[in-house]
Amino acid sequence: MIVGVLGGGQLGRMLALAGYPLGLQFRIYDVVPEAPAEHVAEFLQGDFDDESRLEEFSRGLTVATYEFENVPVRAAEFVASRVTLHPAPRALAVCQDRLAEKTLAAQLVIPSAKFEAVESASDLAAAAARIGFPCMLKTRRLGYDGKGQAVLREPVEVAAAWQGIQAAPAIVEQFVAFEREVSLIAVRSASGECAFYPLVENMHRGGILRETRAPAPGLEPELQALAESHAARVLEELQYVGTLAIEFFERGGELLLNEMAPRVHNSGHWTIEGAATSQFENHIRAILGWPLGPTAAVGRSHMFNIIGAAPNTPALLAVPGAHVHLYGKSPRPGRKLGHVTLWNELDEHDRRIEAVRSLIANA
Repeated sequence: MIVGVLGGGQLGRMLALAGYPLGLQFRIYDVVPEAPAEHVAEFLQGDFDDESRLEEFSRGLTVATYEFENVPVRAAEFVASRVTLHPAPRALAVCQDRLAEKTLAAQLVIPSAKFEAVESASDLAAAAARIGFPCMLKTRRLGYDGKGQAVLREPVEVAAAWQGIQAAPAIVEQFVAFEREVSLIAVRSASGECAFYPLVENMHRGGILRETRAPAPGLEPELQALAESHAARVLEELQYVGTLAIEFFERGGELLLNEMAPRVHNSGHWTIEGAATSQFENHIRAILGWPLGPTAAVGRSHMFNIIGAAPNTPALLAVPGAHVHLYGKSPRPGRKLGHVTLWNELDEHDRRIEAVRSLIANA
């Protein structure tokens, strides 16, 4: 059985590594000649508008998937016309567009910040005035790790913010004074079986995820049940197959949907060591229609992203319970080079968190 993956980044790499113990083969497709996943699987380079190359990629596959949400929908539809593709192109289209994403949440009665679509500087000024300052300007497409976003604190900032996103179609949304950001990794199989991992707490700096605590400290069963209820409605509406990540703002026992990712997710990397079945293995099980594995956390985990600067790997490995994952990328400021998951059930967990944090000089 051969699983095809559109996208050759670290997520594609980890999908392949999770699938090999199950006896599967993988074929990776990416536009760049050197991608992290090419080191671990058959690799095809080609543009996403090259139908002859996509045809070659699709030939002989058992099933196909994708590892990032900016795969062009037309390319996904082309592959889906030749081989089963999960998640379906509709899910990709929704999650590529913040307006479609927030509109879907409203239709499903999932709370989120107030928002309006804007397509001009005058639209932005009027919408920001209605929503109130401070507010957030976000491009509808392609923004990630803090890109394509701006905080508007007063009206005089509107013109510069609009120029800053190069007049791209966008949304403006209410600024949420949240207590913390949490995320839920949900999985739905081709058979309709669903499973949910514990909510985790995410910590960002500079718009980039830096650390994840799993499960989220102080997680109450009611909050977990609320997150699962929201996610189940999305899974059902989209007839979703695979792993879906939903980021929420937690505020006073309420969860406000921030954004979704139709794929395995950075905030779920801890599951490789810290859960009964990793998000990567469960994604593969789901798209093949196999039974899902248990999603319970095993002990406590703390995931650290390694960003920009290569780590001192031996020093990290000297910390008990630390597991290092490097993606084969060259260092560059702001680039995710790997991650470390600290896992254990011991009282020394918090002390060891500080030990790992001190060894990671993110750039």
